[in-house]
Amino acid sequence: MPLPLPVDPLRHLESFRRDVGRLLDPEVWRTGWVSGALPRVDVYETGNQVVVSCDIPGLRKADDLEIDVDDDRVHLSGVIEGDEERRDDDFLQRERFYGRFSRTVALPVEVKPESARASYRNGVLEIRMDKAQPSRGRRVNIEFH
Repeated sequence: MPLPLPVDPLRHLESFRRDVGRLLDPEVWRTGWVSGALPRVDVYETGNQVVVSCDIPGLRKADDLEIDVDDDRVHLSGVIEGDEERRDDDFLQRERFYGRFSRTVALPVEVKPESARASYRNGVLEIRMDKAQPSRGRRVNIEFH
């Protein structure tokens, strides 16, 4: 009877190591593949509001950012423009992100989109929205014919 082949318990870690290696590749970060897509956000509730606070340093004007609010989500998209005077070849190290970004944030409760107000200060965007009143169910009478 042949002996079973030995099984390497760490064989699945090799593909994981390759994936992590790709994420740690400086070229991936320089081009913004990872850093550009998702600004960091905090979402919290106050008494009658939902607040989304988002780090977006580097915005120069209101037109660089679009905010769309639905009943249960906020979508942010925009662009952070880089220093036009510097070429990529001039940098010895480049960690800050420039370019397009986009993020959709799910809200914990429904809000009134028309109540949304946004402010931007010191690189932090804050969006405040009033909570929607929970709809109350109603009893339905049945008509028999």
